[in-house]
Amino acid sequence: MAIQRPYQLTQSQKMMVFILSMSLYGLSNMFTELIPSVQLGFIELSVEYFAFIPLTLCILFHPFYAAIGASLGEIIFGELMLGQFGGIGEVEKFITFSLGMYIAGILVRNPLNRRQVTVAVFAGLLVHHLLGTIVDIGKVWVGVEEFEAVSGLAESIVIIEGVSLLNDLLFSGILFALLPTLYLVPRLYGKIEPLLGMKPRNKNMKYTIGAIVTPKLVVVSVLLAVIAIAAEFLSETDWAFGEWEPDFLAAFGDWFIWVPIALSFIATIIVLIVMRAKSKRNNTKELENLG
Repeated sequence: MAIQRPYQLTQSQKMMVFILSMSLYGLSNMFTELIPSVQLGFIELSVEYFAFIPLTLCILFHPFYAAIGASLGEIIFGELMLGQFGGIGEVEKFITFSLGMYIAGILVRNPLNRRQVTVAVFAGLLVHHLLGTIVDIGKVWVGVEEFEAVSGLAESIVIIEGVSLLNDLLFSGILFALLPTLYLVPRLYGKIEPLLGMKPRNKNMKYTIGAIVTPKLVVVSVLLAVIAIAAEFLSETDWAFGEWEPDFLAAFGDWFIWVPIALSFIATIIVLIVMRAKSKRNNTKELENLG
């Protein structure tokens, strides 16, 4: 019986997945800035992100590089280039988002299995948003941030954050994460990989839960969560550093948002062209070897 090897990519392919995820998700973040939010009392309905992009890439390609690429794309195109970089506070968002997308990617063994994809999407979103919720509640209870939705009752933050968590999972999670991912993954699987010079993941490979949720993954996840919480707490103190809000952006006006949109779009096109060219070269070599 032949031993099935886990899905692997070359270093150049990993880098291409990283850059593609960074540019695509960075581009999507620009458009979310243009979508207005709806305020219903203390509940704000908004499109926080188009999570289906990194989720789809993590499921179809390499989860680690796709997740890290998406997080970095948000920082570069959605924060730095718009003059909204929060310094040390961005570490928490980077870690929790990357961890959530990575976990979603490794949970899917068969990209054509809609049940696996559904569970993976909600698991990834829950990891990301739950860690963020814990951090926000902890900041108020510890006292590094002032927030009392009900005067004299700091515990009201639990209700506010709980409602926000449900909104992120049930509103943005279903409309802008689950449904698009369920639509894209089975339709792109086996079709987009050859166009980019890669082989699709082996949908017939069997894994046990123990092989996926390993002690190493649990320990690393806990350590990263602790680092994320510490970084966010630090961002609310006098020890915060790295914040960057340049004054020149106000002089340009709202139209400046189209500059990072154009740059991320160009980066995406370049990556697709390069990957397509490599795919053609690989196909030519294979034909020559067969000949």
